[in-house]
Parts: sequence; C-alpha cells; structure tokens
Amino acid sequence: MTPPRNRSDAPVAILVVAALGIAVLVVAPLAGLLARVPWSGIGRLAEPEARAALIVSLEVSSGAALLAVVVGFPIAWVLARTTFVGRSVLRALVLLPLVLPPVVGGVALLTAFGRRGIVGRFLASAGITLPFTTAGAVLAAAFVSTPLVILAIESGLRSTDSRLEDAAATMGASRRYVIRRITIPLLRPQLLAAAVLAWARALGEFGATITFAGNLRGRTQTLPLAVFETLQSDPDGAVVLSVVLMILSLGVLIALRDRFLSR
Repeated sequence: MTPPRNRSDAPVAILVVAALGIAVLVVAPLAGLLARVPWSGIGRLAEPEARAALIVSLEVSSGAALLAVVVGFPIAWVLARTTFVGRSVLRALVLLPLVLPPVVGGVALLTAFGRRGIVGRFLASAGITLPFTTAGAVLAAAFVSTPLVILAIESGLRSTDSRLEDAAATMGASRRYVIRRITIPLLRPQLLAAAVLAWARALGEFGATITFAGNLRGRTQTLPLAVFETLQSDPDGAVVLSVVLMILSLGVLIALRDRFLSR
C-alpha cells in the first residue's frame, strides 16, 4: 500500500519562486516602509489632522461595510439560489467595481449622484447632497467593497447544506423564519468574513473617494488621502500614517485567520 504523500512536499522550483515572490512583493516593500519610520515622530499621530483622518476612516469604512452587507446579501442570494436568463450578465455587472479603476468608479458615481446626475438631481431637489460629504465617502467605499461581500456570501450559500432549510420548510416554517433561524446562522462565518473584508477594502479606498467625495479635512479625508497629501510636504509623516494603515490591515487579516479557506 502506497503511503500517503506528505502534503507539505513541494518541488524545489515552486519553493524558490514562492520565496522570491514573498521577498519581492511582500517583505521588501514592508521592510522598506518600516526602515523609514521616524520613531521619534510617532507623536504626530496625536496631531488633530491625523486624529481627524483616523476618525473619518473608521466612520467611512464601518458605514461602507454595513451598507455593503445590507446590499450584497440579497444580491448574493439571487445569484446563488435562483436561475434565470442573464444571471451571468448580472454577476458580471455587480462584480464590475472589483476590476474597474477606482477613479472611473468615482466618475461614475458623480454622473449618477452628482447634483446634475441621473439620480442626484432628484436628491438635490429633496435637499440631499452626496458629493463631497461623509455620506458620499461611505457610498464610494461601499461601491468598491460590495463585490467582495457578494463573492463571499454567494460562496457560502452555495456550500450550505440546503437540506436543513428544506426540512424546516416541510415542517411549516415560513421563508422568513428559515432565513432568520437557519440560513443566517449557517452563514455566520461567511457574513463575518464578508463584513471584515468590506471594512478593510473601504479602509484603503482612495481613487473613488477622492473623485466623488473630495479630500476635505474632518469630513472626507480618510487615512489614505491624508497619506497622499502629507507625502507632498512631509514624507516622514506620510510613512507614519502608512504604518498605521498597515497595522490596521494586518490586524484584519489576523482576525480572519483561516476563514478564507474554511467552508
């Protein structure tokens, strides 16, 4: 009987390419960033501009993650649990922001929700303005992060054992009860992963935000925008803010642990 192959075995060529890839694409940039950190200037994080950018970032990313989950869940449900003509086209459309250049996404948001946009003109007549506001920054971040939510939840729905839902339905449970008491609890790991991924993506958003919401301190200037602005006149300060973003992003990945690969 042939002994089971050690799953840790890998061809030498693959190990070499993997090591080079990690060194070039991960270790070198991060090491370069950490090597440039002016530790004596960490106190700059207490400055009003840095604190304001951090607060705006947390508000925008949290609001965007919530909006992405609320919108993404029903879309993922339709894609995973229904069959209709054009489903592949719909999937391509809702995932388009994932590959669309963020600046193009910001322009698209302006043409839709700007004061003269196809939707924005009606919002403006009702006294609602989105461009260059915190709500606009939330919308821009949600626009680019919702596809991640859809992918995560759709994958979870497809891997969920639907027999449990069918059994509850045959026993007289309503569709709403089945979703609330069976489907959502089964999807809790995927929902959590989707929300955290959306939060992390929104935290790092730059192009769509600056195009649609601008770079207004205390209102729409998030940490990535603050890094870009600070880099023009204070490279050391930009490095400090970049490290803060790196730590937050790394914390998200550590919190997720193996949820990317778990069923």
